Amino acid sequence: MSTATTDSPKSAGWSIDLRVLGPILALLALVALGMFLNPNFLSYANITNVLARSAFIGIVAVGMTFVITAGGLDLSVGSMAAFIAGLMILVMNALIPVMGAGVGIILVGMLVAIVAGLIAGAINGLLVAKIGIEAFIVTLGTMGIYRSLVTWLADGGTLSLDFAMREIYRPVYYGGIMGISWPIIVFAVIAILGEIVMRHTAFGRHCAAIGSNETVARYSSVNVARVRTLTFIGLGLLVGIAVIMYVPRLGSASASTGVLWELEAIAAVIIGGTMLKGGFGRIWGTVVGVLILSLIGNILNLTDMVSPYLNGAIQGVIIILAVVLQRKRSNSR
Repeated sequence: MSTATTDSPKSAGWSIDLRVLGPILALLALVALGMFLNPNFLSYANITNVLARSAFIGIVAVGMTFVITAGGLDLSVGSMAAFIAGLMILVMNALIPVMGAGVGIILVGMLVAIVAGLIAGAINGLLVAKIGIEAFIVTLGTMGIYRSLVTWLADGGTLSLDFAMREIYRPVYYGGIMGISWPIIVFAVIAILGEIVMRHTAFGRHCAAIGSNETVARYSSVNVARVRTLTFIGLGLLVGIAVIMYVPRLGSASASTGVLWELEAIAAVIIGGTMLKGGFGRIWGTVVGVLILSLIGNILNLTDMVSPYLNGAIQGVIIILAVVLQRKRSNSR
């Protein structure tokens, strides 16, 4: 049974495995380009801003890595985030007359986000693993459902958190430890835990085995349905955590919340070296992929070389190129 959870060169000697070094070299090249184009690129303010803004996608991308490694895909994470954010804001606003503006309501809102994320992930996972519907079809459907629901909840407009609650909630995004904001800290912790789970637990090995060859995994006594369902549940949980960190940033949710999150998360995973067809996953590579995408957007904002409105187009091109390179490597073996 092939698990493919380790980075091993194809041959001994001094040969360079671009699958391992490629993302790192690309990241270093972007850092050099940013320094060349703008002297303030490596300033503390800019770097922390880039890391904080990338934390939301990074948290989601860690969960997406497990889903893709197990041979799945989730297109609904952006819409799911918008729906969870809207639901969270509605509940928190509704509790103010009962509980009064305070930390208690924040904790209830966080619990709502976690539970909603778990339920949404479980729905996707059960439909894929138990009912046997293709992940692409299931998550394409739930993507439309969640986006429609948040639009309905907001009556076509925007759901805004009560001003008093915003002031109490703001430190969750803008606060931190030793100048490092909470989103960055949470992203780092989740990435470390994700890397440990992927590389050093049976669950990580089972994800890779299922993505590599589901039939062989079944013969090897891997509970395919349970593992695959858990990957979607874990992703839903991480979407909920990302929303918890995201809501205090703007204090609102609308139909435009979370747009292109799924594209950015999938792009980060693929750029980081995880195989789109499954069977190989690398969390640290996903982190590098997230940083690459964030730096591209940051460089576009700091310079006038290319319009920042083309960021989505650039990400789409990167996904296509990454998949093409993966196929070329597979065909050359």
